[in-house]
Amino acid sequence: MEADKKNRLNQFIENPYISLWKLSLPMMLGMAVQAIYMLVDTALIGNIVGGSALASLGYVFPYFFIIMGISFGLGSGVTTFIAQQIGMQNKNRAELAASHTMLIAFAIYIYLMILILFGGEHLINFQGADNSAKELALEYFIPMIAGSIFMIINIFLRSILSGEGDNTFPMILMGIGTVTNLILDLPFIYYLGIKGAAIATVISQCLVSLIFLYQISFKSDTRSYLKIRFSFTIDPTILKEILRIGVPASFSMVIMATGSIFFNVILDADNHVAVLSTGGRIEHLFFLPIISIATSVVTLVGMFYGAGKINLINKIVRYALKYVLTISILFGILFYFNGGFFYSLFTDDPEIIYLGSEYFKVFSFALPFISVGMVCIRVMQGIGDSLPMLILTSLRVIVISCGLASFFKYYIGYSDVVYIWYSILVSAILTSVSAFTWMTIKLKSQKETTRDIKDSTI
Repeated sequence: MEADKKNRLNQFIENPYISLWKLSLPMMLGMAVQAIYMLVDTALIGNIVGGSALASLGYVFPYFFIIMGISFGLGSGVTTFIAQQIGMQNKNRAELAASHTMLIAFAIYIYLMILILFGGEHLINFQGADNSAKELALEYFIPMIAGSIFMIINIFLRSILSGEGDNTFPMILMGIGTVTNLILDLPFIYYLGIKGAAIATVISQCLVSLIFLYQISFKSDTRSYLKIRFSFTIDPTILKEILRIGVPASFSMVIMATGSIFFNVILDADNHVAVLSTGGRIEHLFFLPIISIATSVVTLVGMFYGAGKINLINKIVRYALKYVLTISILFGILFYFNGGFFYSLFTDDPEIIYLGSEYFKVFSFALPFISVGMVCIRVMQGIGDSLPMLILTSLRVIVISCGLASFFKYYIGYSDVVYIWYSILVSAILTSVSAFTWMTIKLKSQKETTRDIKDSTI
């Protein structure tokens, strides 16, 4: 078993295309189970608690996206660093990076508890929620924040295993957590309302964290190539490198969450907020394969970059782009013609269903561009540069999307919400073109400045 793990790098080099699917498919399956949970959870909340609960989720979600974004961003820094170190055959530094990750997780949690718990009500009020939606939002918000440490730990532990090329075990644990959550959801929501949904989520996340930590810390000889050693000794060079890669990615996630808050304010109607937040959960079905492929690209590109295999990076990029484009076009067709049906699964409110259908008729055209942009940004991250992610996300969310939405509503005076959907489409197109161009230039530069060790098996 150990020999197999040590040879994982060689397996990836010998079969890069197969390796992409070996990494992507387990992650895809795990995320699919999680997505099904999210949809069932949303449907239960919408049908048991009521339509206003869907809006309350919309007011709360941006702040959880900030927490998840910071964790995923720093986690991607961990993934990239570990993948590069394994590519350079430096297991010790990879294990030190894994150990540093737990310290970062607790630091984030303490900071967020202080920042968010004391200002929770103000954060909801800021978005213009009415009293009913605000009360429901706070019922969900407080227990979720209190238990967010488990979510943060799980994200980081998945990042560690992803860096060493193992997405199968995290998939299994995601499945266990999701099934647990689904079992708890119905009775908890029925008796406790929206607060019950939050408590069920925290319990399931806690279970996953305990299994994760036990396996990686005490059973690493049979489960993981790397082992987490809990220590308060900090290597500044490792911490600096993780933060160098991860902080720009985290800020980009925070910017996306800020954009969601801005849209909640500019939409100024609970039904409109419900459309956007519910649409985000439905879209998650589409993003399952795209995120899985893009995340797997980070691992492969990081390892190939660390091993000096620049030619393999170019091959895997072309291969990944071909498949994400195919998937995005198929999902675009599905959402365009069935948007109203998907919304009807979560609410019987005719206005939300109609507006949701109109939303997907616009957003469907953005899917191929979002997919290409996501992969291109992840490629640059894999070679250790997360600055493009931050710059391009700022361009897409702040400059173009929010800027155009403000222009349509406040300058021209268009009150029709569909113009906000068009601003999202335009931002996706422009950002995708910029990301592809930037990645192409960067890869060409890397090929010229980095020694390319030819692989006779390719």
